[in-house]
Amino acid sequence: METRTIIGALVLGALSLQAAAVSAQAYPSKPIRIIVPFPAGGGVDYIGRIVGKGLSERLGQQVFVENRAGANAILGLEVLKAAPPDGYTIAAASAGPLAVNPFIYAKLPHDTLKDFTQIANMVNFPLLLVTHPSLPVKSVKELIALARARPGEVTYASPGAGNSSHLAGELFNSMAKVKILAVHYKGMAPSVVSVISGEAPILYASIPPILGHVRAGRVRALGIGNAKRVPSLPEFPTIAEAGLPGYEAYAWAGMIGPANMPRDIVLRLNKEIVATLNQKDVINRMLADGTVPTPSSPEEFVAYMKSELKKWGEVVRLAGIKPE
Repeated sequence: METRTIIGALVLGALSLQAAAVSAQAYPSKPIRIIVPFPAGGGVDYIGRIVGKGLSERLGQQVFVENRAGANAILGLEVLKAAPPDGYTIAAASAGPLAVNPFIYAKLPHDTLKDFTQIANMVNFPLLLVTHPSLPVKSVKELIALARARPGEVTYASPGAGNSSHLAGELFNSMAKVKILAVHYKGMAPSVVSVISGEAPILYASIPPILGHVRAGRVRALGIGNAKRVPSLPEFPTIAEAGLPGYEAYAWAGMIGPANMPRDIVLRLNKEIVATLNQKDVINRMLADGTVPTPSSPEEFVAYMKSELKKWGEVVRLAGIKPE
C-alpha cells in the first residue's frame, strides 16, 4: 500500500508539473486588456499603447487599451481589482494613483501594494520647472531667494491636487523652506496656458506640452526634476545641480495586475515588457518625446513603490493636501 501511495503521489506530482508547464506555454490564448485609468492622450495612455503594441507582437495575441478614467484613477483601478488574476486584464498606472492617493483619500477602496500584483516599472516622465519671463528670476537659486523675500506671494500652476506636478511644487517648498502657493487648474493643458500668460508664473511641466514654448521664449526653463540630466535634453540642468541639492521629482508609470497573479505569467509579461522598452527604436522615440524608459523586475518595482509611498506620504502630510 505504501509503495502504491508513493507511486501515486509521484504520478500526481508529475502531472501537476506538466499541467503547470502546459499552462505557462498556453498563455496567452486570447486577447489581453490594458486598462489605463486616465483619458486618452496623456502620458500613461502613451506608454500603455507603446507597451501594448510590443506585447501584441511578442505574445502573438491582440492587446488593446481601454481607457477607464474617473475619480483620480480610482475607478479604473477598481475595475482591475475585480478582474480575474489570469493575466488577461492588466493596467498601466502612475505615481498619483499608486503612491499618492493612499495619503489624500481617507477611505481609498484598495491598497495599492496588497490589492495588485506589481509586474514592471516602465518609464518616468521628467518634469521641467519653468517660469514666465516677467518673473525676475533666471535660476533655481534666484527663485528660492525671491520666494523667501516674498513668502506666500508667489504662485505656481498645478494640474490638480495630488498631481505629480503639484507634489513636485510642494517638495520644492519643503526642501527650499519657501512658501510658493499652488493655484489648481483642471489638467496640464490649462496649467501651461496659465504659465504662458503669467497668471500663475511657475509650473512643473511634463516635457511634451511645454518644450515648444521654452524654445520659442514664451517661458524660461530653470531645471529638470530628474536626478540626472535627460540625454535628449542635455541643455537643461537638474534642479538639484541648479540650486536645490537632493531634489528629485518626476511622474512615472508601471504595469500592474490584480492580486495573486500566477508567478509564471507575471514573469512572462515582465520579460516582454522589458524587452519592448529595451528596443533601440522605442528608446529613441521615447527619449525624443521627453520620456525616460525605466524597465525593472517585479521585485524592483515593489521596492520602488514602497520608497515612493514613503516619500510622497510625507510630502502630502506636510502640505496638508486634500482631494478636490
